[in-house]
Amino acid sequence: MKRERLEDFLENALHTKRFARYIGKRCRGSSIKEVAEEQCLDWHTVKRLEMQYMREQLERSGKPRPQVIGIDEISVRKGHEYRIVVSDLEKHRPIWFGGADRSEASMDEFYQFLSEKQSRRLRLAVMDMWKPFRNSTVRNAPQAAVLFDKFHVMRHLGEALDKVRKAEYARLDGKSRTFIKGQKYALLSHPQNLKGTARKNLKLLLAANKRLNTAYVLKESFGQLWDYSSEAWARKFFDNWRAQLKWQRLAPYEKFAEMIDRHWAGIASYCKPENKVALGFVEGLNNKIRVIQRRAYGLHDEEYLKLKVLTCTLPAL
Repeated sequence: MKRERLEDFLENALHTKRFARYIGKRCRGSSIKEVAEEQCLDWHTVKRLEMQYMREQLERSGKPRPQVIGIDEISVRKGHEYRIVVSDLEKHRPIWFGGADRSEASMDEFYQFLSEKQSRRLRLAVMDMWKPFRNSTVRNAPQAAVLFDKFHVMRHLGEALDKVRKAEYARLDGKSRTFIKGQKYALLSHPQNLKGTARKNLKLLLAANKRLNTAYVLKESFGQLWDYSSEAWARKFFDNWRAQLKWQRLAPYEKFAEMIDRHWAGIASYCKPENKVALGFVEGLNNKIRVIQRRAYGLHDEEYLKLKVLTCTLPAL
């Protein structure tokens, strides 16, 4: 039987460091309530030990020194209350959680945390097309290239397609409507993800509605934009894609094309070989955060949420 040394006991606590780490490690995959019931401990004790464990993880990980960052926001509660999450896209880990909203001033807080010297080391910042994020980055890290995340761009295109679907549903009546009803998921999904009945219904819909068929084909073809390694060829592709909208009466697509045109520099950045970074991490992190929020439902402790987000990709102690 192993005996614990006196120095291994935490200050002012009835638990050893080894036991505290065990509790912290268990909480990485389970809720506080589950661990408390399993170990016959008070809920508040488990939470305190887990937060202590996460702070030690952060301390061991050291000060972030990123060169490529991903910027996104998460909703912390209803009523459009947001916090900003910044990740190191090369080390695949979130490095900052904060701000009071999605404003430029909140984004500036990250660069203050990073320090002026480290901000000058950034070479690439990946973000959505939210202007305050871009303005803050251009001012605090002018040498960094700004790249708009293709997942957010494609989300805007998906929203445009759904507006076309709704407009067609409103325009038609009777039997013609039956092909459109309930097909939102099929239209927005990648064709390879559709199986059986879903794929069959999509084919019937596209055969029955010419305008939706055109909108769907345009949505699928737009993804080729990120395959180009030359900005000139990427621009030629986009201009040709936009030219296909003529006479199609797809107003949401025309607005989307105008948005792409306005933000072209941040999209064309992806053509440069040094900017070909894996962009899926930010999307995957968002899914992790949603799981964390569901697991901590009803726990209105932002410091706890912050620690959970910042340590969710760090190795266990």
